[in-house]
Amino acid sequence: MSETRQGPQPLDPAGSGQPAPSMAGLRCLVLGGGGFLGLNLCNRLAAAGAEVTCFSRSHIQSEVLDRRVARVTGQFADRLAIANAVERQDVVFHLIAGSIPESSNRDPSAELAAAPIATLHLLEICRSARIRKLVFSSSGGAIYGIPRAIPIPEQAPTDPISAYGIGKLMIEKSLHLYRHLHGIDYQILRIANPYGRFQLGTKHQGLIGSYIHRVLLGLPLEVWGTGEVVRDFLHVDDVSDAFLAAVSYDGPHKVLNVGSGRGLSVNQIIAELEVAFGRDRLPCIHKPSRAADVPANVLDTALIRSELDWQPRVALREGLISTIAWMRAHLAEIGAGAAAPHPAREG
Repeated sequence: MSETRQGPQPLDPAGSGQPAPSMAGLRCLVLGGGGFLGLNLCNRLAAAGAEVTCFSRSHIQSEVLDRRVARVTGQFADRLAIANAVERQDVVFHLIAGSIPESSNRDPSAELAAAPIATLHLLEICRSARIRKLVFSSSGGAIYGIPRAIPIPEQAPTDPISAYGIGKLMIEKSLHLYRHLHGIDYQILRIANPYGRFQLGTKHQGLIGSYIHRVLLGLPLEVWGTGEVVRDFLHVDDVSDAFLAAVSYDGPHKVLNVGSGRGLSVNQIIAELEVAFGRDRLPCIHKPSRAADVPANVLDTALIRSELDWQPRVALREGLISTIAWMRAHLAEIGAGAAAPHPAREG
């Protein structure tokens, strides 16, 4: 395990640009900080004045992460490494995922023996360390399963059709248990389909990131089924805003959806990408539908809008153009595997 901390620097120009609530002096640990969401969150927290520690299983290149952020490497299953990282923290952000919905169904027992069990050990450590709050990144896409109505409110049935979603639900229930038994405060954010900088598009998760990457490489887009599967997409800056707002929230709602509230089919995303790239047509290849894909998933965001005064700010067209620009600038690094480690899997 290693740790470094360097002097302050201005916010990375690739950062959010959104006004950040002051979190001066708040000690924050981001588990899965080397992932797509984690890197963005670490930089956002540092910009807001927090003392941030990024916990990642692999080394992170210095130019990716704000130099004010301490870097710690270790495995989530290593209890000693987690205990050392949690010590003296105020807030813990749990962004570590197991795998992805499709692959999780190939070996459900492995999926359910990994992150959920390690999270129980984390909760025991947090209880002993008396942390102030734990914020968990859950899945707004996988946890509800096939919805009975669209948009999906937080109180909708949770019937995942992937072991990935079941694992997320197990962690949610464990948080509830530890609050009931030990008073640990927590907040669950059920996040839709985020995209943006640091999503490399090479790890079979993140449709927009994957599509942008393939276009830049001159490859056809892979469409599973007819392309009429509907999803809820939002920019990673809006997700980071929700994480920061959740830290100070002390209301009664422990589960909040984080999404755009707008559903778009895969075919509509392809059309938007054609506009963003200035192309008349992007070539596609069609493949059979996947069992882990629900036909539609759009989150009801009325609760988070009223409770946290949060709403998505980045328009899709603007977000696509900025994401294309970021990936084009970093394409050589992505191809060489030199960017952030496994961003789609950790975060």
